[in-house]
Amino acid sequence: MQDYNTVMSEIHSDSASPTFHIAGIPVYGDAILAPMDGFSDWPFRSLCRGLGSAMSTTEFIKSEFLVRAFKRMEPRMRFDETERPVAIQIYGEDADEIVSAALLVQTKRPDIIDLNMGCPAKSVVHYGAGVGLMRTPVKAARILRRLTAALEIPLTVKMRIGWDDCRTCVLLARIAEEAGAAAVAVHARTKEQGYGGEADWDAIAAVKAAVSIPVIGNGDVKTPADIERMKVHTGCEAVMIGRAAVGNPWIFARLDRPEVPPDAVREMVHRHLERSMQFYGPQKGLMIFRKHAMQYMKLSCMPRYRRVQIIQQSEPEKFLALLDEAFPGSPESK
Repeated sequence: MQDYNTVMSEIHSDSASPTFHIAGIPVYGDAILAPMDGFSDWPFRSLCRGLGSAMSTTEFIKSEFLVRAFKRMEPRMRFDETERPVAIQIYGEDADEIVSAALLVQTKRPDIIDLNMGCPAKSVVHYGAGVGLMRTPVKAARILRRLTAALEIPLTVKMRIGWDDCRTCVLLARIAEEAGAAAVAVHARTKEQGYGGEADWDAIAAVKAAVSIPVIGNGDVKTPADIERMKVHTGCEAVMIGRAAVGNPWIFARLDRPEVPPDAVREMVHRHLERSMQFYGPQKGLMIFRKHAMQYMKLSCMPRYRRVQIIQQSEPEKFLALLDEAFPGSPESK
């Protein structure tokens, strides 16, 4: 078992050289928090970045909303300088709208703009966005060429394998590279799989064999050991971690959850809630934080009835007081 304090000090030491580059942008590290709607907001992204996630990518933002209500979308694009490199992810179906949105996003000075071609949600796919674009390679190619021609910063693409009857990830990765994209991330599931079933790492390997730009793998990375297993299996430059990081951001520090002391977990819950309230305001911040809190506490083996009792609290002070009383290993619980 690794020593927690030693690992934490190593995270914040200067890395000798970049692990890989996205265009001319150096990326230090090979484990990256995946963009997740409703989860990878600024509070969580910034905490994961501090624990070793190699870069930050925002929750996706609809191009239509960016064009019509840019000011209202600005909070979703927030990032700190310490998070760089930062990618802002957008999605859409209309080429003109996507390009206009990307140019607006570029004014926020991210390092990268990422186009989502992987979201399987019906509300996104039904009008041809997200993974819906993978069924229309010619249209996707035109959008990508227009984006790379218009932008002054690198463009990357996040995609899936495709659809059960239309696995186009290799084709789309080649199209992305030829259009000028600087990297592709591949979630190794089809649209129909959603977030279930087994990820097909062979599909990531096929994409890696087909392109020369960096490939980032995603899917079924649940432990630190899985990071290296995926890299060896696929040859990808880096690995994206989504659901397995919720409640367990220490995966970016290459720590298995039992290696994280209870006091460190308790401190992280406090920090995450504080950051959430700072970002959203006290009441909304607590409400949004609850889904994260459930995962932190679930993984701590806290009895279910105690978790429910804490989650039901509407006052941040009472929430934290009950948390401190119930958290395994805390002085208040003894």
